[in-house]
Amino acid sequence: MEKTFNLPSHITTDKLKDLYKQMWLIRYFDEKVDQFFAKGLIHGTTHLCVGQEASAAGAIAALQDIDKITSTHRGHGHCIAKGARTDKMMAELFGRVTGYCKGKGGSMHIADLEKGNLGANGIVGGGIPLAVGAALTSKMKNEGYVVLCFFGDGASNEGSFHESLNLASIWGLPVVFICENNQYGMSGAAKDMINIPDIADRAGSYGIKGEVVDGNDLVEIINTVYDAVEDARDGNGPALIEVKTYRWKGHSKSDAKKYRTREEEQEWRSKDGIKRFKELLIEERVLTEELAEELQQEAKQEIEDAVRFAENSKEPSIDTLLEDVYA
Repeated sequence: MEKTFNLPSHITTDKLKDLYKQMWLIRYFDEKVDQFFAKGLIHGTTHLCVGQEASAAGAIAALQDIDKITSTHRGHGHCIAKGARTDKMMAELFGRVTGYCKGKGGSMHIADLEKGNLGANGIVGGGIPLAVGAALTSKMKNEGYVVLCFFGDGASNEGSFHESLNLASIWGLPVVFICENNQYGMSGAAKDMINIPDIADRAGSYGIKGEVVDGNDLVEIINTVYDAVEDARDGNGPALIEVKTYRWKGHSKSDAKKYRTREEEQEWRSKDGIKRFKELLIEERVLTEELAEELQQEAKQEIEDAVRFAENSKEPSIDTLLEDVYA
């Protein structure tokens, strides 16, 4: 089909509709998880990506099926965008045997190797060297895939970030680093932790391309990531893309968000990437108000079905306590 909105050719009108629904899936999934944690029905902890939907959906839409991703502790959106089943994800959070890790991994350890999702990671910056290792494998074995590596603004101050970008650069690896700068690392504002305006500026230190994109503009994210991914696939080495976004919720379930103002929150909510994408699709006659509502309700129903699947699944039996445990 012809390109739509000057997007890559694989982004058809049907794909645009899927992306709109996908962003609602991500939002409804995390909002439902938030409700269950508040009620004590899900244990452990979780980190929600409400408000960041365009980052995950847009970046991963730029990939081919063979490409891989590494995720973060705030990774539900990445998993869904890479094709994970929401019912298996919900079952994992409920601690049920039908979950991705048989109910033993929880929110921060979902992986789906069949879909190219190499896994979320509870360690800040922990997925960055894993992405470089996967990209090295692709290059050495000539497998042709690119790795998309997600991490947050806080992780850009970790040693793993700098060591990994350096190695990826000198080895010319097919990896694209995606920094989701949601303005806060836990309760610390990024502007107080990093003495440059853009984290993407750090790319110059390693001789690679660095770009900043609007994290609420799905089209800009797709185009920017696509160009970087195909450049990496062609053997031209890695890139660093900083996605300026915002998490509507707290850092984790126990965060009262006392370190930021309600006015700031409202300002970012007014930039909602889902709303902006809907307005664009209606303007370009890809969607009508009725179809947009239908897709939104389909997403909501899928999450309700995922909850029922999780609730009706069995918990692991005591005799499997030491299975799948490695030390």
